[in-house]
Amino acid sequence: MKVTKAEIIISAVSQKQYPNDPLLPEIALAGRSNVGKSSFINKMINRKSLARTSSKPGKTQTLNFYKINDIFYFVDVPGYGYAKVSKTEREAWGKMLEEYFIERKNLKAAALIVDIRHEPTSDDITMYNFFKHYDLPVIIIATKLDKVAKNKRESHWRRTKKILDIEEGDVVIPFSSETAEGKEEAWRAIEHFINQ
Repeated sequence: MKVTKAEIIISAVSQKQYPNDPLLPEIALAGRSNVGKSSFINKMINRKSLARTSSKPGKTQTLNFYKINDIFYFVDVPGYGYAKVSKTEREAWGKMLEEYFIERKNLKAAALIVDIRHEPTSDDITMYNFFKHYDLPVIIIATKLDKVAKNKRESHWRRTKKILDIEEGDVVIPFSSETAEGKEEAWRAIEHFINQ
């Protein structure tokens, strides 16, 4: 997909703030804090800083709706697994995310962002299983590919698939926000869901 227009529409904390575009599909982006969700968005849309990257984990605390080419939304959700956030805040995020993932009709698929250098965490596995429980298709984007030696990439990719125990039909796409490797494959997977 050639992106000619991308803008952040709203940072929402509840349903009443979601964009009222009943016909536009949404792809949610989930992953632990600092895994590279903002870098993924920026690389996919060829912008340096539409999605704010931060060295401080836990920065995204709202559902950020990015409208792409006026045809669909990327929805960046708060990162999980960040210890310095209070229990109350974590519970509030949890309710906000459940409300979105379970009730949002526009949501077509979730892109689960994981770090290909490391084994998926227990939080990653929980998130994947949560999506499967609610019959939400998942695209797994395994970022930081450029940090893995070429001769080890396949074994890291296989390990990610095995640990997440991915279901048939879900894909793992190795991806680099530095080199754009995997970008075309990621767009193909996303377009499949937004065109349904």
